Amino acid sequence: MTKFPKTFLWGGAIAANQAEGAYLTAGKGLSTSDVQPNGIFGGVVKRTNNDQYIKDIAIDFYHRYPEDIALFAEMGFTCLRTSIAWSRIFPRGDEQEANEEGLAFYDKLFAEMAKYHIQPVVTLSHYEMPYHLVTEYGGWGSRQVITFFERYARTVFQRYKDKVKLWLTFNEINMSLHAPMTGVGLAETSSKTAVYQAIHHQLVASARVTKACHEIIPDAKIGNMLLGGLVYPLTCKPNDIWEAMTENRTWLFFGDVQCRGAYPGYMLRYFKDNQIHLNITEEDKQDLKQTIDFISLSYYMTGCITADKEEYNKKRGNILSMIPNPHLESSQWGWQIDPQGLRTILNLLWDRYQKPLFIVENGLGAIDQVTPEGDIIDDYRIQYINDHLVQVHEAIQDGVDVMGYTSWGPIDIVSASNAQMSKRYGFIYVDRDDQGNGTLERKRKKSFYWYQKIIKSKGELLIR
Repeated sequence: MTKFPKTFLWGGAIAANQAEGAYLTAGKGLSTSDVQPNGIFGGVVKRTNNDQYIKDIAIDFYHRYPEDIALFAEMGFTCLRTSIAWSRIFPRGDEQEANEEGLAFYDKLFAEMAKYHIQPVVTLSHYEMPYHLVTEYGGWGSRQVITFFERYARTVFQRYKDKVKLWLTFNEINMSLHAPMTGVGLAETSSKTAVYQAIHHQLVASARVTKACHEIIPDAKIGNMLLGGLVYPLTCKPNDIWEAMTENRTWLFFGDVQCRGAYPGYMLRYFKDNQIHLNITEEDKQDLKQTIDFISLSYYMTGCITADKEEYNKKRGNILSMIPNPHLESSQWGWQIDPQGLRTILNLLWDRYQKPLFIVENGLGAIDQVTPEGDIIDDYRIQYINDHLVQVHEAIQDGVDVMGYTSWGPIDIVSASNAQMSKRYGFIYVDRDDQGNGTLERKRKKSFYWYQKIIKSKGELLIR
């Protein structure tokens, strides 16, 4: 028996910049995602009016959302995680007044979800911010951006307070350490001091909008969002054990500040040892005391680490430069598949913070083949999600408070890392290739019907 609690939320997760398209439509401004058309590690591209990139249309969710929401409802979704494109609401980011056309779009989107009793889980900033704030202010390196973000957040809280009760502040906030432009609007060559100062401003902003959310929508809950980059020691040598703990602290630090309301001692020592001097005011310290209601996280893989630098440099791989675990298989993109790691990270976070957890991203990117009959037989995806959901259930049995699970992404979208359509995650196939060719027709994969049955049975049909 693998039955989940009645209150458990089932659904999927997408992001505005990877799904909506409608580039600069209805008053939308240029975002950092728009100038990173080749993915979060692709660098900044100077665009002209004649340029066209795959994310400019993406899967055209902006125009096709009624069809897609209906398909999500057919699967039985009780929630959908999506994001608001900040530059649709404040095109430049520093305006006094919001763009009404942008606000109206999300009115329609949330109303469509309400028709099917699908609860929105909304991220305020998902790997994008108005690009004007980068060019004119220096991104999150500027303290002024805190004020702009709070204005934006208060605007959407007020507008959607009756429609959205679950909010997230920043998507994978710790990713700024690996992709500064994507996370905080800074050049990839920025110093550690500059990046951590920008992160500090973002942490203060997160705390302030958390307070604003509680004031404006008293019955709402607001959480953070961590990239769950769990690493194991490569060996049982004490130095490797310490190295793994130190590496895990690089992302747990964000949770420590957002859940406990202050910088942990180990981070203060790190700043001191690395000559990182931050401008942290007394007002900042007071602001940070406003903590989040729950923790959301993405989980895709684990890796290993060692204190032996020669061994580390020889073996490291994948997006976070972790050493592959010799006991695990890998996806087509080199991401290691470790379902039990999800149970481990859920227990770790629960033990550390005692706050409800929400898995808001988990899934398998793969190249799907359409058969001559028009079917997509993605048994590999079914196996992956089945095995991870089994481990979620185990964590719940361990006593962990897990709010829900939203797979990434329930429909094929443009991948964040390398802006490909061929890296597909969805239960729903979208006819578009990496060059932007295709009809955008939606087609149900085998996993669509499988996930439908899992949700209907509240997990009872999962296979152990």
